[in-house]
Amino acid sequence: MIFSRTYRYQSSMRPDDIKGRLVGKHVKVHNMDFEVSEKDRMLRIIPHAEEENEIKTLPITHVELTGKGDKTQVVISAKMRKIDSGGPMLILIFCLFLLIGSGATFYFGKNEYLTYTYTLGSIGVLILLVFWLRMERGYFDYVRKIRDYIKNQSVA
Repeated sequence: MIFSRTYRYQSSMRPDDIKGRLVGKHVKVHNMDFEVSEKDRMLRIIPHAEEENEIKTLPITHVELTGKGDKTQVVISAKMRKIDSGGPMLILIFCLFLLIGSGATFYFGKNEYLTYTYTLGSIGVLILLVFWLRMERGYFDYVRKIRDYIKNQSVA
């Protein structure tokens, strides 16, 4: 999916030590509380958004720890909550239709339709650009800060 991110790195700490540092802790990102819990030998970082009145797109992060000798392979995967994924997907589909419409009028249309072609294309690109910049400041910033927190806790 377009909003999923996966990061891999190796730590010199053992998996149990990393779990001990993370499980039960709370992470604050942009005044939003995320709790670290363990389920099926995997760490999950889930937002506490019950009290939130604003609409926010939040990630659910899974951390897999695999011991490889004296090192630990850490795999951090973040995906959008299902409840949050509808709006961003609709915006992407709308922009895609605008760009397809612009391309179709450019290819099949005559010179008198070039104004519509450029208008549709410009609107589609502008909406996509504003949307992506807001996602970078919101959702992807949450993902980056949670990843950095996990990295800082797993350094020996």
